[in-house]
Amino acid sequence: MSDQSIRCECGHLNKEGTILCEACGKPIEGNQHIDGNDEKHVLEMRYEGSARRSQTYKRTFIDKTWAFFSSVKVGVWLIAITLVLSALGTVYPQEQFKNSPLPSSQFYAEEYGLTGQIFYQLGFHNMYSSWWYITLVALIGVSIIIASIDRYVPLRRALNNQKTKRHEVFVKRQRLVSKDNELNEDDVNKLKENLKSKRYKVYEDDGHVMAEKNRFSRWGAYVNHIGLIIILLAAIFRMFEVMHVDDYVWVREGETRVIPSTNQEYYVENTGFVYEEYDPETQEQFSRALEDVEDPVPKNFQTNAVIYRTTEETLPGQEPELEEVTRGEIRLNQPITFDGYALYQAGTQLEAEYDSMSFDVQLNDEVLGEFTFYSDEAPPEFHLEESDIMVSVDDWYPELEFTENGPSSFSKFPRNPGLIFSVENPDTGDSERFFYLQEDIIPLSEDNELVMNVTGVDRRSASGLTVKKDNTLPLFGLGAGIFMIGVVQGLYWYHRRVWIHPKGEGIYHIGVHTNKNWYGMKQELEKITEDTNVQEFEDQQELK
Repeated sequence: MSDQSIRCECGHLNKEGTILCEACGKPIEGNQHIDGNDEKHVLEMRYEGSARRSQTYKRTFIDKTWAFFSSVKVGVWLIAITLVLSALGTVYPQEQFKNSPLPSSQFYAEEYGLTGQIFYQLGFHNMYSSWWYITLVALIGVSIIIASIDRYVPLRRALNNQKTKRHEVFVKRQRLVSKDNELNEDDVNKLKENLKSKRYKVYEDDGHVMAEKNRFSRWGAYVNHIGLIIILLAAIFRMFEVMHVDDYVWVREGETRVIPSTNQEYYVENTGFVYEEYDPETQEQFSRALEDVEDPVPKNFQTNAVIYRTTEETLPGQEPELEEVTRGEIRLNQPITFDGYALYQAGTQLEAEYDSMSFDVQLNDEVLGEFTFYSDEAPPEFHLEESDIMVSVDDWYPELEFTENGPSSFSKFPRNPGLIFSVENPDTGDSERFFYLQEDIIPLSEDNELVMNVTGVDRRSASGLTVKKDNTLPLFGLGAGIFMIGVVQGLYWYHRRVWIHPKGEGIYHIGVHTNKNWYGMKQELEKITEDTNVQEFEDQQELK
């Protein structure tokens, strides 16, 4: 005990800042202002008048910090600010889901204008993994922990120290009081029997009686806090890849790509993309509904995939050795799962890219040879064995666009390919040039004798797959379960106490307290005082 501890007239030594004696309940003079206890009001029993650090010590920086975070208002404001910011983060897609080759500094401004630029400048494009958002969540946790400790520890101590024999002032200043009852021994015994029948624990000391039940309900709020802290920890853990992965990968047909956020361990191969539409002729049950729709209605987006794992550590630039883990079909809401990961069908580029383009070269209506240009390989030249001439690829623009400086490529993906070929004329030995543009061949010179034709084009689709792993779900479930236990604990049970205080010569005061549901308490008192001479209870919300 500190030097400023307070000794009550009952002999109990209370901590500095105590409002009601932990043992007998007598108000401590000089401390009643802390909880607003004055003679015109009933006693404030929320924390049993115990000494709370946040209300007592405000001298040092640590004391002031503790008092700040123990405030319920501060906790509510932190939660409100976090909720508002969380909502703002959903206005536009986060950076990892923007689905554009543009850098974020350009994407948000070009796609959403001024508001998009502000969204990016404020850092909302990477909100949920940003240090300041995680700090806000952590501060909510700190506030919950400090507020819980600040209230739970002194409340538990006060309830454990409470005595059966209470001070007369404590009993008379409860909210429900019946004063100056003339009771005989049979009345008191009947009261005790009725209390026990209502599942009260009855304690006696020198004629004083205290009955109590459902004290455990007082801890419901603190059980809630434990659940919330676990949920907040789960939210913080989501920023670590070992606990949570939410990424995206585009895989073209026939392509094998590393699955992001797997530390280069897993690969996915797109062996084929399936796109199906509803056919009103073969599916009669939908014919009436499909008649009113102009565009085709998609029926199925499906990626046939094979998942591989590397068999050994791979050096940069080295082709990995892969072994098959699983294979299956990925459809909407039907992912393929492996080793804690799940791949979901999340997007498609239907025949948006050129896989290969086939050409032939003619001279005087005679075919000199054929060749196929594969966009993934982009070979620099081709040898036509039939005529022993060379076709050179001078320029290759996967996604052609024309700028002030001439042709260039917007991206590395062959969505609008452009090719410039040089072909040796076997008769003259001159090199003739051709431009492939939008599935057509344009001679770059009017003097060209050779003719180049497009003989075939193969397109391919690309699948957008969401990569997910979430080891925090059990923590969220545990936190939510504990939180609900606390809700039930505090909502459906009530901490009720009855004090029977003998004044002398057969006169008794009876004080009653419950932490909630006063209407139910009054109904229960009618049954407790049944067949006794106890007078009607007065509801003293304000003493006069």
